[in-house]
Amino acid sequence: MDIILVGMNHKTAPLEIREKLSISCDDDTATVETIKTNSHINEVLYLSTCNRVEVLAHVTKTAAAEVYLKNIVFSHGNLSPEEMARCLYIYHNDDAVRHLFRVASSLDSMVMGEPQILGQVKDAYRRSVEREATGVILNKLIHHAFRVAKRVRTETAIANNAVSVSSTAVELAKKIFGDLRGKRALVIGAGEMAELAAKHLIGNGIPKVIFTNRTYERALKMANDLHGDTVSFDLLEEALSDVDIIISSTGAPGYIIDEAMIAAALRRRKNRLLFIIDIAVPRDVDPVLGKADNVYLYNIDNLQSVVDDNMKNRINEAEKAETIIDAEMLEFSRWLKRLQVVPTVVDLRSKVENIVKGEMVRAGSWMKNLDDDERENVEILVNSIINKILHDPVTGLKEESENGAANPYVAVIKKLFKLD
Repeated sequence: MDIILVGMNHKTAPLEIREKLSISCDDDTATVETIKTNSHINEVLYLSTCNRVEVLAHVTKTAAAEVYLKNIVFSHGNLSPEEMARCLYIYHNDDAVRHLFRVASSLDSMVMGEPQILGQVKDAYRRSVEREATGVILNKLIHHAFRVAKRVRTETAIANNAVSVSSTAVELAKKIFGDLRGKRALVIGAGEMAELAAKHLIGNGIPKVIFTNRTYERALKMANDLHGDTVSFDLLEEALSDVDIIISSTGAPGYIIDEAMIAAALRRRKNRLLFIIDIAVPRDVDPVLGKADNVYLYNIDNLQSVVDDNMKNRINEAEKAETIIDAEMLEFSRWLKRLQVVPTVVDLRSKVENIVKGEMVRAGSWMKNLDDDERENVEILVNSIINKILHDPVTGLKEESENGAANPYVAVIKKLFKLD
C-alpha cells in the first residue's frame, strides 16, 4: 500500500489548462465520490484551486491506481495525452508527504507565505471527511500537515512583510499613520491593481473606501462589490482634500494629479498628512509632489524595491521552513512504518490475553476461595507478566519497522504463534 499524489499547479501547467480544470472541477465532492468507488483507492483527498489540482490518495496496486487517478484529472479538463505528459507530476510515499507539507505551509504557492492555501486544504479535507473518503492514514497525514503549517508560520517569518505591490502600499501607509482605523482612502481606477489595493485597505481597518474612475459605472460596480462609496471623476480635485490615503492606478497617458491640485487640497485640509501611492504606468501623479511638505509619495519603482527585499527575506525564511518539514517528515515516516506492525502486535497481545483468560477460568475452582483484593492482586500480577513478556518482541518489531526491516519478523511471529 502506498501514498501517492497526482496533480498539476502553476509551475507545471499554463493558465489556459488550469482554467479548464478549475471550471470542470468546481464540484469536488462529486469527484471525491467518483474516486472512492475505485477498488484500488482506500482513502482520497481532492484539492482544486485556481492554481492547482491535486489528488492525494492511499492506495493498493499502485500502478493501477496511478493510471486511474491520472485519467480522473485529465478527463475533467478534456486534455490531450501531450498536455498530460507536460503538466502532470506524480509523487509517491515520502515525496508525496513532503509535497503536501510544502503546499500546506505555502512554500509551493505562487506567492510564498500566503495564508489562503492552508484554508483551501482544510476545506478540501472537510469535504472528504463528510464523504467518508479518508481513514487512518490520510487523517493522520493531513492533521500532521496542519501541524507543520502552524510550526512554519509561528517559527519562521515567511509570512511577514508584504510581497505584492498592493499589499506593500498598504503596509507603508500603516507605517506612516500607525493605525488605519478611522482614516479615509480614495482609490482612483477600476482595474485589478486598484481592486487589490482596496481589499488590502479594507482588510487593514479602513471602514469604507471611496472609488473614482473616468468610467463612472466601473467605479460604481467596484464600490458595490466592496461596500464602498463613489465620487465622480470630475470632482477628483475636491475629493483629494477629504481623504488621508490616495491610491491611483489608471491607464491615463499623463498626470491626473498635479502640484496645483495637491497644494489646494493641503490648504483645505490644513496641511494634515497626505499619503499618495502611484502604482500606474505611466505615472498618474506628478513626481515633483514627493518634495512637498506633509506629502508622502511612492511610485511603482519605490514599491517594487520593497517587494524585492521582502521576497528575499521570505526566501531566507523558507530555508528554515524546509528544515522543519524535514524533521516532521521523519516523524510521520516513523509513525507510518510502525503502523505496518500494529495488526501483528494487536493479534499477538490478543492471543496471549485470551490464553490468560482461559487459564483464569480454569483456575476458578481454587480462586473462588480468594477474597476480592486477593483476586485483584492475582490479575494485576498476571497482566504485569504479560506486559513484560511482550515488551521486548513488541519493541523490537517497532524498531525494525522504523528501519524498514520488519517484514521477516512479522512473518516469523505470525507463524510461531499461529496468528493467521
